[in-house]
Amino acid sequence: METNSAEGCSSGRLCYFVAASQILGLAAVIMTGVWLGHYEGGFAWDGSSHQFNVHPLCMVIGMVFLYGDAILVYRTFKNERKTTVKVLHASIHLIALVAIIVGLVAVFKFHEAQSIPNMYSLHSWCGLSTIILFCLQWVVGLVFFLFPGMSYSLRVSYHPYHMYFGLGLFILAIGTCLTGITEKLLFSISDIYSRFQPEGILANVLGLLLVCFGFVVGYILTRSEWKRPASSEEEALSLHFKTLTEGGSPDSPQSQ
Repeated sequence: METNSAEGCSSGRLCYFVAASQILGLAAVIMTGVWLGHYEGGFAWDGSSHQFNVHPLCMVIGMVFLYGDAILVYRTFKNERKTTVKVLHASIHLIALVAIIVGLVAVFKFHEAQSIPNMYSLHSWCGLSTIILFCLQWVVGLVFFLFPGMSYSLRVSYHPYHMYFGLGLFILAIGTCLTGITEKLLFSISDIYSRFQPEGILANVLGLLLVCFGFVVGYILTRSEWKRPASSEEEALSLHFKTLTEGGSPDSPQSQ
């Protein structure tokens, strides 16, 4: 199993791109912490601006870094048992969801304490839409791919949509983070932002890191040679499903 995993990871330099994604993702998380900790006063849960700082950190961790890693497990562990990878995929999404909820509660509680209106900006609209769709995507994914009673035909039918919306939401999450970074800078240093202040430069670099992370994850996902190979059972089920939908029987000459 270790040999197969090593061969799968090394094919097409997949390991290098996965490593690059982790470096970029971790750098983005660390830079978010440095920005909010050093320039914005740190973190707290007291209704102050320090509580607001919990929001962007949790969102970068959950909606970008962990979300990207959850997507990549099918490439990184493509030679492991598929059930194991499914559980890992769902578990990382669950951890991301916990971080997202903490970040969402933090910003709403901060707004409530400071008497700031909620849900008036484009960032908030995109953010809440992304979170709602993320939750729906996760729940539907659990039902279709981990619920034992779901038929194979329904799984095959839904799988392309699951992949499409998963990648689409990942892109939307990064875009929402970019609008959030800009919004935060305009609130915090609007008078000096145009003077190339260190805080503004650091936050801009953070945005570029998030974009680069998204590009690397997207590149890995779109390379056909890095896709998880179908098992013999999956190939048999696929042939059987094709036979049922196109007519004939698995043993007939037309189906061979």
